[in-house]
Order: sequence, then structure tokens, then C-alpha cells
Amino acid sequence: MPATVIVNARLVNEGRVIEGDLRIENGRIARIATEVRPQGGDTVIDAAGRWLLPGMIDDQVHFREPGMPHKGDIATESAAAVAGGLTSFMDMPNTSPPTLDAAALEDKYQRAKGRAWGNYGFYLGASNDNLDAVRTLDPKTAPGIKVFMGASTGNMLVDNPDTLDAIFREAPTPIITHCEDTPTIDANLAAFQARYGDALSAEHHPDIRSREACVKSTQLALSLARRHGTRLHVLHISTADELALFTPGPLVRPDGARKRITAETCIHFLRFDRADYARLGNLIKCNPAIKDASDREALIKALVDDVIDVLATDHAPHTLEEKEKPYAQAPSGLPLVQYALVAALELVHEKRLDVARVVQKFAHAPAQLFDVKERGYLREGYWADLVLVDDEPFTVKREDVLSKCGWSPFEGATFRSRIGATWVNGRMVWNGEHLVGTPIGQRLEFAR
Repeated sequence: MPATVIVNARLVNEGRVIEGDLRIENGRIARIATEVRPQGGDTVIDAAGRWLLPGMIDDQVHFREPGMPHKGDIATESAAAVAGGLTSFMDMPNTSPPTLDAAALEDKYQRAKGRAWGNYGFYLGASNDNLDAVRTLDPKTAPGIKVFMGASTGNMLVDNPDTLDAIFREAPTPIITHCEDTPTIDANLAAFQARYGDALSAEHHPDIRSREACVKSTQLALSLARRHGTRLHVLHISTADELALFTPGPLVRPDGARKRITAETCIHFLRFDRADYARLGNLIKCNPAIKDASDREALIKALVDDVIDVLATDHAPHTLEEKEKPYAQAPSGLPLVQYALVAALELVHEKRLDVARVVQKFAHAPAQLFDVKERGYLREGYWADLVLVDDEPFTVKREDVLSKCGWSPFEGATFRSRIGATWVNGRMVWNGEHLVGTPIGQRLEFAR
């Protein structure tokens, strides 16, 4: 592969923005300097003062394979991801069949080989009856073990107290949790159905899947983790109430010590709130629910204050036909990977976050948290997963959506940045307008 030199860039890395050049050789970052002189035969790209970021690492996606190909698959959803500057992804286990043992896990890796546009990792799922698979998991084969401590798909709700305790005690990797209390949700749903009947709508969703359900389940997860010293990562925090449960501070301290209990939020909780249900209805129905404007503001502040450690998408596509069903039948989840980074950068334009903070939460922190080897940073010797950002406004249009479901909750929104180019393993795969070449994503390595 010919070498590539990106010149005149503003490189965003490890809390700083510096002006300089970057050289790519054999898929890796060969040199970063104030000036890198191109050699004969090099491909030269003039960044013209644009931001050059490490590729984002999305620690929570549902790419729907195997079992739900009409919604999405590894090829289509990873294509949308790289178009959005997300160069690595970690896929959830609630597929069909669910990823509950080593054979199902390896099947997913084989499915991704040669088809994934970005780099890939797959979680092992926990259930009430697969404790042996959890305790014997090779920690180098998965970013973590996903525990649904709330309603979920299929055989993946872990509600047996003895099993939960054993999982937190014996897991050989970080535990990743979806925290919502099922009995609370069930009681809320019954009460709302009795009151509203067929008039039940998405506007009731944040009260059915309530903040109380989130807080109760998150408290349980944290108590188990503290009892056993577990590395716990709580996904998609949606309420201000939960933030008080977490300890502020950097994910990795100067002495090298890491937080044992960490938190993530998702881009839709930062861009939507309760008022948007009247306009978007089931299109923004997701679990946990998008809640109040005050929650959105608290979550943004928690990113600044290092209470929340990771920003992700929880990309979960469904067809429009499915979303157009009545509230009770419409599935939860929305497609997000293609526009998540530009939506986060909109907070930079609004002066709510700085660009280094976005990179920390969306690239560095997932690499640190999951021990991802040689990715997530602009460092010499690391894989050249890169994103060039254009400060050029654009409006999201349905015809531009690459996810198989064919729609986006951001349709009609105008963002002030766009993804100008994406490199995966040193090769440009998105040129700002369309995909380039063929999928070359690699299996993520976990340095444990």
C-alpha cells in the first residue's frame, strides 16, 4: 500500500489540538510531526487546517446479525459507521440466536471477516443459565460480558439473584450492564394501559420506562460490583438521578490506576428530550427512554465533569414499517452511527463541549476501558484509524442514509461539521461522499 501523508492538519489527541502532519505506512501511523516531508510516490492530502481525529470506537451497537437481516447486518451497518467516522465497533449479544457461548461468539467474528468496514469486537451475553460460559470466557476474545438487568430480547434477562452474584464475582472481563428494573416497568405499563388503552403513545414512554426503574437497577449493579471488586461499565445513562451514583474523575489517573466502575451515555440523550416525542414519536422510542431536558443538560455537564466516561450510540435499527406500528407493538431502538460524531461535534459548535473532550469520550476512553490494543489515539506505531472533519454544514436527508433500515432520527437536522474522510487500518474507506474500496476491518485485539 502506498504511503499517505496528511499535511496541514489540526491533530486532536490526548487533550490537545496541535498543528502538524501525519504519515501512514503499512496501515499504521508512521510519524507525527510539525512537518513531515512527502517522499516520491506518496499520496499527499492537504487537510487545510481541518481537524484530524483518531477514529471513534463505539462500545455499543446492535448490527442485527445473525437473525434480523431485514433490519441490518454487519456489512451495511459498519458501512454507515465508517461514513460517520466510527472506525471500530463492539456489537451486542441480543441477536438471534443470542451470543451465549464461545461458539456463537466465534461465529460472529467469522461473519465479520471480510465484510466489516470497521474493526470489530463482540460481547458475550449472560443469561440465567450460561454461567459456565461466562466464567470460562477467554478475556482476549471479547471486550466484555453483557448483562441485561432489565427487560430484553429472548433468553437474556438475568434476574436470578444467585446467578447475578456469581457473574459479578467470577467474570474474567469487564461487565457491561443495561440497567432498568423490570418489575417497575411492568407495573408502570399496566397502569398506563389501564388509563389510556389504545391511546397509549411514545409520549408516555419515559414514564413507563421511568427514571425510578433506571436508578433502582443501577444501584443494584453498583452494589454487586462494589461487593466483588468487579470492573463494571453501566451503559446508556439517561437520567440526572443516576449521575450521583458515580465517582467523578479521569478514567485513568496519573498513577495509572483505573476506575473500577464507569458510566456511558449515548448521543440521542444529548440531542433529544421529552418534547421531541410529539414530533418523532416511535422513531425515538428506545430503552432506556429519552427523558427530560433537565436530564439532557445534566448528562452534558457530566461529560465535562468526568462523571460519565464514555460516549456511544446504542445504534439499533428497525424498519420504518415496524416503527409505524402502535406504541405497544413498535420496537425500541434507533439508527445512529452515521451521524453520531457530527451530532457530538454540534455540541462543540454550541460551546458545550470542546473537541478534545469529544475525542476523549468517543475514542480514547473506550480504548482504555476495554484494553483495545493500538487503537483510539493518534500515536506513532498505532493503527491508522483516522477521521478528517470538514467544517461545512449539511442537512441530513433520508436518501443519504446507509443503514439498511433507510431512515434517521436526525432527518432534516443541519449539522455544522461533516465527515470529510475516514481511514481504517491506513486505507481511506470514506471520501466524504461515498465508500471507497472494499471492507478491511480487523478483529479488535484486547491487551489483557
